[in-house]
Formats: sequence, C-alpha cells, structure tokens
Amino acid sequence: MIFILLPAFNEEESIERLFIKLDDFFKKDFNTDYRILICDDGSTDKTLSEIKKLESKYPVDILIHKINRGLGETMRDLIERAVEMADDNDVIVRMDCDVSHEPIFIKGMIDKLLEGYDVVIASRFVEGGGTVGLNKYRTLISLMAQRFMRFFFRVKGLKEYSSGYRAYTGKVLKHAVRVYGNNFIQLKGLGFTGTLEKVVKLKLINARFAEAPLVLRYDQKLSSSKMVASITTLGYLILVILYYWPFGGWKRSYKKLEKINE
Repeated sequence: MIFILLPAFNEEESIERLFIKLDDFFKKDFNTDYRILICDDGSTDKTLSEIKKLESKYPVDILIHKINRGLGETMRDLIERAVEMADDNDVIVRMDCDVSHEPIFIKGMIDKLLEGYDVVIASRFVEGGGTVGLNKYRTLISLMAQRFMRFFFRVKGLKEYSSGYRAYTGKVLKHAVRVYGNNFIQLKGLGFTGTLEKVVKLKLINARFAEAPLVLRYDQKLSSSKMVASITTLGYLILVILYYWPFGGWKRSYKKLEKINE
C-alpha cells in the first residue's frame, strides 16, 4: 500500500486536478493500491468542500484543522495517522497539493526504497531533475538554502534538503514516531523548518537516505506560495543552535538513540 500525505491550505483550484493525476498514475502507470491522507489546515477558501466532493470517488481520508496551524502541525498529524495505518513495508509519500509535484516521480523514489533505503527525496539536483518556472530570485534563495543545509547537516546521499516531495518506508516513520514522540517535528511554529528538521531527526537514528529525480513544475502551481522566508530562515538558525548546543543539544542528547536498522 502507498499512502499519499497532502497538507492543504487554500488549494481549492488544485485539489481535483491533483487527485485525477494521482488516480491516473496509480491505475495506469503503477498499478498498485494507494490511499490519500489529506489535512485541510483551516483553509479560508473552498478547499475543504472540494475535498469532500471527491471523497466518494477516490480513496481518501480527511483530517480537519478548524483553524490554520501551519505546516509543522499539519505534517505531524498526517504522519501520526499514516503510521497508525501503515505496515513496515508500506510506502508513505509526502507531496504538495499545488500540482508542482507530478506523481510520475513517485516511481523513482519507490525504486530507491526497494534498494534498501529508508528515505528518498525527490531532487532537482540529480541527473534527470530540474526546475521549470522558478524565477531567478527564488532560484538563488533555494541554492543558498541548500548550501547552508549541507554545511551544517551534511547527510550522505543528499544534495536536496528542502524538497517536501519524499518517500519513506512505513518502518522508518514508525520508528521515528516511537523514538521522538511529539518532538519528531519540534519546531512546528517556524514555517517550513520542519521539512529540514525531519531530515535531521532521521539522520540521528541512522536512517539511510537517497535521492531520485524531480522536475519541479513551478509553472503549474495554481496557488500562492505559503512560505514566509524570514520565518523559515529564523527556523533554520534555531535548528542549528538546537543541534549543536553543547549543553543538551540534539547531536549529543540523541547520540545513543536506537538505530533503525538494528
């Protein structure tokens, strides 16, 4: 079984289009069972009503936040629901709702998982990857962020740290939730920081990482960006402090964590 995790905030124009793409991919190209877990994070448009219209047509479970809680809390709730439902050998894929992530790239990530990796990130920086429609400013900011992350949190096998398009084994996420509990995503109120935090926390339990190609289709994005650069930048700096802090920082305090592969 493949579980698709979708955090949704004000995506009324994208939801049906994404569901159609996912269903076509799994039925025609991949031929496997899948289930969508989607969390409406207090949308102020018609996102939730659009999801409910599609509930009878597609295999979907809906989580609802009555008020907007942010990406961190939304992903925490989706991951907790997924690990309750998934077996160790199932695959859990996290995507964006804005149609910038094409389902076709799921296959490359799953192929890597089948090679024995625990986490596979869809990457713009490997052969076959790239970006369409991203302006020069955002491209520069993205490249600077990748260098920052690689400098402070180098992970074997990774060039792409900020992509939210990822595939995990059920086993590694179950293990992470068991080890960290509610602190798997600790920096919930700091924008997109949790996207990097999950990499760091999985690194600390010796998860094995790989990348698969992604062509990010920013030209297909139908909604505005939800990222506030200043908040996310602050979050990255706090993440560095928490990781390296000499008196009880993550690097020291989590040093003796149980390893996923033992």
